[in-house]
Amino acid sequence: MVDFLAENNLCGQAILRIVSRGNAIIAELLRLSDFIPAVFRLKDKSDQQKYGDIICDFSYFKGPEYYEGKLEAKPDLQDLDEEFRENNIEILSRFYLAFESVHKYIVDLNRYLDDLHEGVYIQQTLETVLLNEDGKQLLCEALYLYGVMLLVIDQKIEGDVRERMLVSYYRYSAARSSADSNMDDICKLLRSTGFSSQPGARRPANYPESYFHRVPISATFSSMVVGRLRSDDIYNQVSAYPLPEHRSTALANQAAMLYICLYFSPSILQTQQAKMREIVDKYFPDNWVISIYMGITVNLVEAWDPYKAAKTALNYTLDSANIKEQATRYATSVETLRPQVQQLLKEGFLREEIILDNIPKLLNCLRDCNVAIRWLMLHCAESGDPNSYDPNNKKLRQIKDQVLNDSKYNAKILFQLLLDTAQLEFTLKEMFKQMLSEKQIKWESYKKEGSERMTELAEVFSGVKPLTRVEKNENLQAWFREISKQIESLNYEDSTAAGRKTVQLIQALIEVQEFHQLESNLQVCQFLADTRKFLHQMIRTINIKEEVLITMQIAGDLSYAWQIIDSFTSIMQENIRVNSSMVTKLRATFLKLASALDLPLLRINQVNSADLLSVSQFYSGELVAYVRKVLQIIPESMFTSLAKIIKLQIHDIIEVPTRLDKDKLKDYSQLGARYEVAKLTHDISIFTEGILMMKTTLVGIIKVDPKQLLEDGIRKELVKKVAYALHKGLIFNPKAKPSELMPKLKDMAATMDGVYRSFEYIQDYVSIYGLKIWQEEVSRIINYNVEQECNSFLRAKIQDWQSVYQSTHIPIPKFPSVDESATFIGRLCREILRITDPKVTCYIDQLNTWYDLKSHQEVTNNRLFSEIQNSLGTFGLNGLDRLLCFMIVKELQNFLTIIQKTILKDKAALEVFKAMLGAVTPVQGIVGNAIKVYASAVAKTPKIWGPYLEAIMKVGQMQILRQQIANELNYSCKFDSKHLAAALENLNKSLLADIEAHYQDPSLPYPKEDNTLLYEIAAYLEAAGIHNPLNKIYITTKRLPFFPIINFLFIIAHLPKLQYSRNQGMTCRKSTDPVDWPPLVLGLLTLLKQFHSRYTQQFLALIGQFIRSIMEQCTSQKIADMPSDVVGALMFLEDYVKYTKLSRKVAEAHVPSFIFDEFRTIL
Repeated sequence: MVDFLAENNLCGQAILRIVSRGNAIIAELLRLSDFIPAVFRLKDKSDQQKYGDIICDFSYFKGPEYYEGKLEAKPDLQDLDEEFRENNIEILSRFYLAFESVHKYIVDLNRYLDDLHEGVYIQQTLETVLLNEDGKQLLCEALYLYGVMLLVIDQKIEGDVRERMLVSYYRYSAARSSADSNMDDICKLLRSTGFSSQPGARRPANYPESYFHRVPISATFSSMVVGRLRSDDIYNQVSAYPLPEHRSTALANQAAMLYICLYFSPSILQTQQAKMREIVDKYFPDNWVISIYMGITVNLVEAWDPYKAAKTALNYTLDSANIKEQATRYATSVETLRPQVQQLLKEGFLREEIILDNIPKLLNCLRDCNVAIRWLMLHCAESGDPNSYDPNNKKLRQIKDQVLNDSKYNAKILFQLLLDTAQLEFTLKEMFKQMLSEKQIKWESYKKEGSERMTELAEVFSGVKPLTRVEKNENLQAWFREISKQIESLNYEDSTAAGRKTVQLIQALIEVQEFHQLESNLQVCQFLADTRKFLHQMIRTINIKEEVLITMQIAGDLSYAWQIIDSFTSIMQENIRVNSSMVTKLRATFLKLASALDLPLLRINQVNSADLLSVSQFYSGELVAYVRKVLQIIPESMFTSLAKIIKLQIHDIIEVPTRLDKDKLKDYSQLGARYEVAKLTHDISIFTEGILMMKTTLVGIIKVDPKQLLEDGIRKELVKKVAYALHKGLIFNPKAKPSELMPKLKDMAATMDGVYRSFEYIQDYVSIYGLKIWQEEVSRIINYNVEQECNSFLRAKIQDWQSVYQSTHIPIPKFPSVDESATFIGRLCREILRITDPKVTCYIDQLNTWYDLKSHQEVTNNRLFSEIQNSLGTFGLNGLDRLLCFMIVKELQNFLTIIQKTILKDKAALEVFKAMLGAVTPVQGIVGNAIKVYASAVAKTPKIWGPYLEAIMKVGQMQILRQQIANELNYSCKFDSKHLAAALENLNKSLLADIEAHYQDPSLPYPKEDNTLLYEIAAYLEAAGIHNPLNKIYITTKRLPFFPIINFLFIIAHLPKLQYSRNQGMTCRKSTDPVDWPPLVLGLLTLLKQFHSRYTQQFLALIGQFIRSIMEQCTSQKIADMPSDVVGALMFLEDYVKYTKLSRKVAEAHVPSFIFDEFRTIL
């Protein structure tokens, strides 16, 4: 018969593929359970209010029209729904595919069983497959994995959340329209079971059997699988555990499978007492907490409580006398095993010959240790999984208390035993692998030595070779020659025969020594003894078998502790803190844990599935994350010492001056403080030494480099410290007078400088690049916070798992928001906007300073930006700049909405615009009776300017801030990295020259579509402040009717509120009606920049016409002084030319130069 798993055996390959997929699905479900979007839980009030109407459970299917109608009635809800779809469809699709694969798995398994039944596979039926060893294992695993999948889904992804996700996916995707979609079946399978993983939650009736039967499975199949699991040792594990008291451990994996599969035949659990008694006697006579898959534990006391037969059968195990017997047995074995293992681990004790002579004893010791650790961990340790132990269950609590008392449980002692056992296993495995690899070479060398000794002895008895007083003896000569040939003829390949023959040869050598009275000659005796020794070594060497390694691997399985081990983290960390060299012992424990990966990967590997990489990466990643978590104590302890060093350096140790009197030397020596610093620094370097002692280790498939681990740990701790300092340090009270901004920035700069200096101090002792790490991490923190802050302006939000700045190994902590801003960068930005608000301040451009409108006191100046540079660095300024860009975009969008929805819908206003357009055409001419025409147009439109002015001023205010930031960045760039500044400026100029040349002669080159040069250089230029924010296009716009007229009327409506003063330029007349000139000009300029330049030309022409017309009327009426409105309009043109850096001709095209000359005399 063809091997069941052979590639040409279709029957075997089909079921192997199903089982392999089952393991991959469970890994995907576990992976996804960490990425459930919090909003689907609808935990907080705010989420319920905001998303309550767009996230529904399966009640949606009762009346989809009702729900969709509710959405269509409210445009805001529709908009929110669309945004929600854009942000979540990717993760929802991933969840849906995982759910669909569970359904597909059971459908495929059922189809396979039907095929077997119908005889699709020649000569194969369900019975014959179950008779085959591999077939039996695979069929049992197939059913077991389906059960595990369902339980994992229910534990990790709650029922309500599943329903909401499925409904959202159904609404947002095209799946419902496709004919082959099995959405209905998936919803039936995964609808909420009522189970909750919260501690103390009640278990639903008939759970989980009713859940397991949602997709019917052949009853014959499930009962045959249970039958096999009941009676057979399907994995032949008992051979690895010969002692009868270890039998339940040997069959533990099978027991877990049986536990799951029994739910597919619940009648056994309910009524069949004899079968349940047999199951408990065989699998659970001494244990009641089991691990079902990758450390998910179940307590049978609770799990089997609703089933009469199961509960009755288990009562024999739970008899208090039995519990006491088991607990005391393991307590005693821990006491005896600890000194044994420690003795074996003593330096130099485990030598090759000791190992080879004592293989059975060593294996027994390892088995005893592992069995004791397993029992105590499962029954006593605090489980990492909240579902395995309900604190309100009285019976459970009693049993647990009894076990803890009788076993004298001490977590530290148990953990110590685990450490020692892991170390012993690791040492033995390494030595054994070494011996196996050298086995043949050693065997051949011993054989050669023995054979040569015999040849030499033969020559001695020939009488030719001089050896003192040895008579010639031809018989002995021939005999030794024969023995030499016999040793030569031993064959390595046939180990059994060689072993037998070697024993006979040893016997013969002992006899020849006795019968021929050769004892008298010491040299001959020595030769014989040496040869016997070599023959003994050959027997030892030929007994080195791979089976020993396999037995060690089976006995050393630690997969049951995949989650429980977390409860020992604090003990591990405490041990490391006390003695950092402990890390080397922990390495063996982590490697022992890594053996748990064999279980899910075995079948995936056998079928050469493409899932092998992703599944092994997931579990290896989980384990590496745990290793990082444990070892994080080292950087934590380092930073604790570091904080003390900072304190000593800043407050206690006085800087030694370059020149100093010798009598003052003692004052400056400060031996106590310096000794303390030296001691703390020594502690830090000892910690690093500890982690670096752990060699580069392969954990699963991920290579763990201790130097990298240490660096990542230090980065993580640094990120925690800096992120917390920024969060706490930049919280402002908006009611504070004067603003807390500058003092808080100064404190922040001092804090950051302290951390930076200490980090610089430590880098040489830890051997890391301090400055590089500092810059990378601080920039990451700031960029991440800017990204999160900008999310509020984006429809398609950037989730944490999509962010390039967020990392799983070195996560940036998220803090709950204190006000409307999500992060510290938002708070800082809004505080700056609050104190420089054009409604309460007046900005004087020449001084770069803001003054309070009422008190005329200085509010802030451009030092503010130097202070931000000091505390947050270039990244902080750059981030602030990016955030302001988003805010400007939002204001401009609001602004367009104001124009389209209010101004252009106002019929009276439209009439005014039309009349005005008639009056001013042609623009080159002069408006007759100008003062009256303009005044009446302004008088008819006072209502529309309020929001318009506010939006323009806000944009102008932000543009001023952006200019200040660009100045500060450019200044510091030229100061701190002049080469970079020069290179960027030159590259920028040359690129622009090339692009201009291309537009004049298109045959010249231009960067192609896929060339990122312009995009990348723009980012560099913005970071170095080499750009003009006023020239930036923020939004795309369409044509708007009357746009130049609206803006023209807006500006002349506000000119009367302003006056010109020689010292300050344009200022507002009344502080009660504030209009600040620079924001007004810059806001209007930015707005016009967003539209076609034609509009700007028309707008400037209208202003020119206004100036000419008013001047004409004043001249004809012989008014000598230039009206203030004309002064204002001319100032606007002057400032427009100044800010846009255009030539004067732009203004002079619309206003004669003599008017400008007369205007200058006023200035």
